[in-house]
Amino acid sequence: MACAMIPLDEQQVTEAAGPLGKERTLPALHPDRKEERCFVTYKPPPEDSSPAQVEEYLEHGKFITEDLDWLLALRHDKFWCQVVFDESLQKCLDSYLRHSPRGLDPSSLPSSPAVADMQRCIHRAVFMTFLRMATHKESKESFITPTVFGEIIYNNFLFDIPKILDLCVLFGKGNAQLLHKMIENIFTQQPCYYGDLDEAVLSVLQVLDTILAKCGLQCEGATAIEPLKLSSSGRPTAMTMSQQDLVDLVLYLCDTCTTIQAFLDIFPAACSTFHCHSFLNRLASFYEVAVPDIEKAVRKRNFDDDSLQEDLWRRVCHARRRMVEMAHLLLLHTCLQPILEGSENIQTFVEELLQHFTTFLPEKRFLLDYDEQFPIADDISLLQQAFPLLDETRTSYLLQGVEDAWDSIGRRRTQDRPQQTHSSAGLTGQGVEVGAGAWGGEMGIREPGEGGETPRGAEAMRDTPHKGDNGAACMISAGELESLLTHIRDLLPDLGEGFLLACLHQYNYSSELVINYILEDRLHPDLDKLDRAMPRPVKEELPPVLSTRSNVFDDDEFDVFNRDQVDMTRVWKGRRKGESVRDLLNDKQHIAEQKERYLTYETVVDEVIVIPSESGAIDNLNDYDDEYDDTYDINQVGANDLDGDSNLLNRRPFTIPQVLRQGGRPQMQEENIEEEEDEKEDAVKRDQFVQDPALLRERAEARRATMQHRKGYGDTHTNLNPCLILSSSSATCLTM
Repeated sequence: MACAMIPLDEQQVTEAAGPLGKERTLPALHPDRKEERCFVTYKPPPEDSSPAQVEEYLEHGKFITEDLDWLLALRHDKFWCQVVFDESLQKCLDSYLRHSPRGLDPSSLPSSPAVADMQRCIHRAVFMTFLRMATHKESKESFITPTVFGEIIYNNFLFDIPKILDLCVLFGKGNAQLLHKMIENIFTQQPCYYGDLDEAVLSVLQVLDTILAKCGLQCEGATAIEPLKLSSSGRPTAMTMSQQDLVDLVLYLCDTCTTIQAFLDIFPAACSTFHCHSFLNRLASFYEVAVPDIEKAVRKRNFDDDSLQEDLWRRVCHARRRMVEMAHLLLLHTCLQPILEGSENIQTFVEELLQHFTTFLPEKRFLLDYDEQFPIADDISLLQQAFPLLDETRTSYLLQGVEDAWDSIGRRRTQDRPQQTHSSAGLTGQGVEVGAGAWGGEMGIREPGEGGETPRGAEAMRDTPHKGDNGAACMISAGELESLLTHIRDLLPDLGEGFLLACLHQYNYSSELVINYILEDRLHPDLDKLDRAMPRPVKEELPPVLSTRSNVFDDDEFDVFNRDQVDMTRVWKGRRKGESVRDLLNDKQHIAEQKERYLTYETVVDEVIVIPSESGAIDNLNDYDDEYDDTYDINQVGANDLDGDSNLLNRRPFTIPQVLRQGGRPQMQEENIEEEEDEKEDAVKRDQFVQDPALLRERAEARRATMQHRKGYGDTHTNLNPCLILSSSSATCLTM
């Protein structure tokens, strides 16, 4: 039996062994005390919901949860014997860290509720196992000597830097405090992990150099790339590499940035190690050089599948956000936080922070995205409050540089969005993910110089913006939201998803705050009024586009959306087969179609002859014309004029000189007057077939006398009034 108050590494136990049951004394940590149990490895959830694959996953997951629950139920000594000496257990845990879906993976959203429940069970069991493995003292009776504990976990590879990074990515949301205590205890009990972390930082820098080399790029401070051979055609770029290489590159970049950011967020003590290798400057240079090239390739290359392009675009935007947050965490924990805490050598930290901001000025792409998410003006304002001796000239230069960078792209930073404060997010290491940045995409990604060019295909992919109680715009994807709901419902299963969504929205999507306020019964008054079993609101489905569209060609003979059959004989591509230009010109079918239309305009009546004998014709002629205006009929027009008729007639009218007349013809005006008079006379007696010759001679003589009188050289006896001549002629005609 184990002795009380003795650490596990010093305990001795007596057990029966062998077929005869002979007792023997063994150390408490001994391979022979391990139970024979085979732990199966983990497999991710199936992407499709076929019954066979779902059943296989559920059965496989049941084995894992039962084995891990059995392990967690063991006594302290038995647990550590199984952990240290059972290789199948380590393979099971490693397989989960390696293959468990991350937030951006399609399998992170299970296809069925049964799969989701099983994934939550496995997730919880694995986390609880690692949590117990990172604890060297469970109670006063169950503990391990700290130094021996450090040697056990280090020499047996129970924890290493890659495992710790994966733990931060998988279990960081909602378990940040527990993870922080776990990792802090690991690094405290075994300082050798700091040396491993130092080597890991060099590996991360090598990853950035590898990505640059794959894109044919090189930034300042990067490892020199070997010179090209003369026979080589050139370095591969993001636009020329194969599609699979581009996909692997984007996945590699996204996974690296997400992992490092989660680790620095949960374990801020590691920031000093990254800072010693000038990681911040290298990160800014990498961001400025590689990100535009990768974004351009994802946006403008043609992919076999649009969903693949959308997924790559989402991962590139996610990686950009994480890189900006990494830079902020490094500045916060290595420079800004010591200043705010009033530590010694505060001037050194101030100088270092200002120097970092100065190095950001040439990197305009990185500078604007950083200022969009974490305004530099706020940091400088905090510096002025904490260090009154701050050089105003230098700070003015920095602020002006930021303003010039915004002016260079023709837009300004969003001023109406409340900015994140260091007291609420910065000092706790929890970065707020903003939605729109300086350049576009999820952070406003847009190529410099392209103006308002909108991206194709995947550029439209953006996370859904939300706002918390402090008004800060948060970005959270559907997968992250489901993860938060799952985490809360694991602890509080009786609460409805609709109520939890309202709580998350109120508390800036922080599951820890929601759980804390619910357990302490200190929810916001608006949340207390809600039903705690409220289900998630059902999304209203939008009507189909085809049923709501409106077009000038609706319901025509070629409307394939409303017609089941279309006359395909009237549809062809290019020149119609079987027809020549001559046949097309000789086709007069359109003329025949228009002939009937114009037949209605064929009958035109110029004059309507009224016969007095017809009944009603005279009455129609004598009808009163209501449209005639007889207001001035009784006025004697010209009666009061001073000039008489003789003065008007004695004036010599204007005549055309003989030289300008053509062929001695009389004036056109006189001919027109004669023609009008003839027409009037003909109109008076239209029914006379042959007129009296004597009357015609008199009319001709009267016209001749009138014409001579107008010209001014006629005889005195011929200067007669035409009206009198006409009267006499009429009288003669009547007597005849």
